[in-house]
Amino acid sequence: MEIRKIDDNISVAPQIAVQDVAEIARLGFKTLVANRPDREEPGQPSMADIEAAAAEHGLKWVYLPVESGNITDADVDNFAPMIRDADKPVFAFCRSGTRCTVLWALSAARELDPREILTRAHRAGYDITGLIPRLQQQADQH
Repeated sequence: MEIRKIDDNISVAPQIAVQDVAEIARLGFKTLVANRPDREEPGQPSMADIEAAAAEHGLKWVYLPVESGNITDADVDNFAPMIRDADKPVFAFCRSGTRCTVLWALSAARELDPREILTRAHRAGYDITGLIPRLQQQADQH
């Protein structure tokens, strides 16, 4: 399991396995967020199995699947209040962690300077410079 910390409130990761959930809880995460659609690719763990493991280990489960490469403003509108109100720290995953990072970045742009968002994402290993226009759009609208 590869955990990439964005800040004290959220870390992201590529696809996790059901057996990773115990370690996620042990590390002190409070909310587990899945941004990957169920059955996106063959062999991917079932979201129901991960959800059951989250419940077993006392984690709040949030399922907000988004289509890779097609994150809409509606997706951001769903993610923003979830991340704001979630029990923290949050552990979010998708296929590579990129969708989670993009969702976080676009929702964070409503409150944080885009340069700070780019820095945090870069430190976590994600280059989201292509999002600068959308980050600015989110900042301007909120």
